[in-house]
Amino acid sequence: MLAGALHSARSQPQTPSISPINTPTQPGVIPLSGSGKSAGVAEQWELFAGSRIVRNVLDPTLTPVLPDPGKANGSAVIVAPGGAFLMLSIDNEGYAVAHWLADHGIAAFVLKYRLNPSPRDPNAYLMSLFKLLQGLSGPQRAPLAPTPPDALEDARSAVRLVRRRAAEWRIDPARVGFLGFSAGAMLTLSIGVEPDHAARPDFIAPIYPPLGPITVPPDAPPMFVAIAADDPLFGNSAFDLILDWRQANRPVEFHYFEKGGHGFGMNRQGTTSDMWIDEFYTWMKDRGLTH
Repeated sequence: MLAGALHSARSQPQTPSISPINTPTQPGVIPLSGSGKSAGVAEQWELFAGSRIVRNVLDPTLTPVLPDPGKANGSAVIVAPGGAFLMLSIDNEGYAVAHWLADHGIAAFVLKYRLNPSPRDPNAYLMSLFKLLQGLSGPQRAPLAPTPPDALEDARSAVRLVRRRAAEWRIDPARVGFLGFSAGAMLTLSIGVEPDHAARPDFIAPIYPPLGPITVPPDAPPMFVAIAADDPLFGNSAFDLILDWRQANRPVEFHYFEKGGHGFGMNRQGTTSDMWIDEFYTWMKDRGLTH
């Protein structure tokens, strides 16, 4: 989703189009315990570069996408879309991922987590997004802001809820994973080292995350990582994240695709990064999480 915005941030004047759409009907959505700040303030759903996004989320939710009972294998994955903590790429990095997982027997849950506020005017929002991306991908890179506390609390609530209702959804409460993209990958790493084991997932999959150093607890969950070498945000960096996981003697699988850019999600670009979700499923299978 951010791929077009990143390209435009480097090669203006062309910019992706953004237009408001009606808030969609969301059957089966489960409210999470949030801030309650949304009274009278509507979150914003828009079409951005041809795909749906949502901004100014104040009330977090979890949307189950469950497999056919005959296919269900007992594993679950919470999916956290990315979007610089300013928006959620809710289709490409959310629902499309969840439906693929459910088609392969995995109970999926799309997490709509709270975001940093952004300008309600779409054009003003685009300007703020491009400024942020230029700072992150320019020659003098701006430092990454930490995971917002509200988003992390929403991730904790999501893990606890899935485990609490595991029997209802025919899930093994010891096989609850967390998968996220870009900013959602930062959230994935944050919840992956969560001190409270009741809120820490059993396995994690940050997709195109920052690869900087991290303090890894001795019982950190197994981790699957995928990123493209030509990712303008995080591809051209040392592999501290991977090395730190290995130094802690924790399981890690790392896919460093030659091409794919940033924000490939479920898009098909004709590059090897198209296979990331198949590789993730194979990794889950190898770890005994698909049967």
